[in-house]
Amino acid sequence: MASLVLHAVLVVGLVAMVGPFVWMLLSSVKPEGEIRLVPTTWWPHHPTLDNYRDLFARLNFPTYFLNSAIVAGLITLGNLMFCSAVGYALAKLRFPGRRALFGLVLGSVMVPGMVTFVPLFVLVANMGLTNTYAGLVLPFLAWALGAFLMRQFMLSIPDELIESARVDGAGELRIFLRIVLPLCRPALAALGILSFLTFWNSFLWPLVVATTEDKYTLPVALALFSVGQNQTKFGLLLAGSVVVVLPVLIVFLLLQRHFVRGIATTGLK
Repeated sequence: MASLVLHAVLVVGLVAMVGPFVWMLLSSVKPEGEIRLVPTTWWPHHPTLDNYRDLFARLNFPTYFLNSAIVAGLITLGNLMFCSAVGYALAKLRFPGRRALFGLVLGSVMVPGMVTFVPLFVLVANMGLTNTYAGLVLPFLAWALGAFLMRQFMLSIPDELIESARVDGAGELRIFLRIVLPLCRPALAALGILSFLTFWNSFLWPLVVATTEDKYTLPVALALFSVGQNQTKFGLLLAGSVVVVLPVLIVFLLLQRHFVRGIATTGLK
């Protein structure tokens, strides 16, 4: 009986999570009038690809897609590099103030992004980095949540393994690159997916920092161009949403095994 209830709850949760994505995909091939029907319909009665044609005709799609790929890709690489280094230092190195530094990282995780949004924008503007890739990327190259994730995973690596490498004369950089990082592939995959997903879908920061169309990311361009003079074009918005979701879905499908393993083992010691 308990198993039946558990499966029923899981099915309800699955429908609640997948349902909106299925509706988005099906509605992206509906005419605008059919999308606005009340009550709404699931299956398109008159399927059409006009929304996708309109999307690629109205948007400079290659430019916006490339901007999103550059911004999300550079931030993800930065997080993989810097967060893993910070995590290693917090987990395996002994130095004064380590606990205080870890507390600072935890505090940064708990601070809402909106609290630091304005000061961060003022800092970027004063540095003359508005409407540049640097302004879009630099503030997020080190992610407190990523540092915490890597630190928790690295705690599961035996200290004896690292100590034996030190006895053999290996320096900290060599230990980090040749021993620790290869063991952290699941955590790196999880961090990479979380970072790419978060910053590929980022909207507010690129909207504020990018002031010309040639620096717009895909979510910003989609939101701005799907709004007409009098009403939002939901067909264009849904078609664009499908296109935005696809790269993230592909990345997740390729790395899902490492992602699940990384999330499952993070925090075990």
